[in-house]
Amino acid sequence: MKFLLKPLLCTALLASAMAGLSACSPEVGSKEWCADMKEKPKGDWSANEAADFAKSCVF
Repeated sequence: MKFLLKPLLCTALLASAMAGLSACSPEVGSKEWCADMKEKPKGDWSANEAADFAKSCVF
């Protein structure tokens, strides 16, 4: 029984960490995302971010 506790604990910890990290950034194209992108330096944008910004926030 003791040998099952460690893998279960590690799995639960990993799942909770992934759930916490996935909720950190707003959805692409939302008002919050557009505001975050306006604050982010343009040199740090990826090509995909620039295209999404133009599609969602400019037009």
